Amino acid sequence: MTDIDIMIGSAPPPARGGRMSQMPIRFQEMFLALFESLPRQGPGNRASTARALGLCGDLPPSPAVVDLGSGVGAQTLHLAELLPLASIVAVDRHAPSVERLQAALARRGLAQRVSAVVGDIACPPQASGQVDLVWSEGALYNIGLRNALRICHDLLRPGGYLAFTDAVWRRGDPPAEVRALFEADYPTMGTVADDLAVIRDCGFEVVGHFTLPDEAWWDDFYTPMEARIGELRAQHAGDAEAQSMLDQLSEEPAMHRRHSDCYAYEFFIARRRFPRSAACASAAVP
Repeated sequence: MTDIDIMIGSAPPPARGGRMSQMPIRFQEMFLALFESLPRQGPGNRASTARALGLCGDLPPSPAVVDLGSGVGAQTLHLAELLPLASIVAVDRHAPSVERLQAALARRGLAQRVSAVVGDIACPPQASGQVDLVWSEGALYNIGLRNALRICHDLLRPGGYLAFTDAVWRRGDPPAEVRALFEADYPTMGTVADDLAVIRDCGFEVVGHFTLPDEAWWDDFYTPMEARIGELRAQHAGDAEAQSMLDQLSEEPAMHRRHSDCYAYEFFIARRRFPRSAACASAAVP
């Protein structure tokens, strides 16, 4: 889902207060105690993953798949279930998240065809032009969307698919508190139309896109987050500094309750264009 070494969590996080390296040590510890325990580290759910995958119409029977910024791998496990013959490599920079995913793969008997590796999504280990499907839920913004799309384009074979989620503005006039908090982590965040333009400009054809439903924010992300915050409050009862930190962290789901009409997560599905000559030859075949 994301590169936790840059910022844990998939969403450009309104209440997370900037990059990890800029956080006080104790806040980092509290931050990790919260986010590393969650089933997901950003918005998403199995139904949305399945819907996006359904738009990837003609994948080969045993596709080569790369999940960039996989985090703890909720969507990686969904992909393994939905693509039972796929070979999947999940890449994330945060070693504890990768270790957690590796343990889940071993428990489910998936380690033979699904691997989780520590790596930088800006420099993925796969060879160029050899991947059938690049997947990324909420992570590409970490290295800049245009840069990330170029990397994904190079990984894919012609005709290969890219499916990713990205935070987008739904309103051009969000309240000042919303804009200020998002811009701390995603200053280039745009609209759906902005993302579609960048996708096309980077050599892709847009296959489809849809907005994540509100339950994709709550079921496996904000609801367990609020439960975990409650546990941490009990563990740190009487500790004013810890309670203040938890107040800051609890602002993220609270803001979503107040202002979810201002922003959304959009799932984009695109395809690397065929070279013009190959496309023309394909069109000529009866």
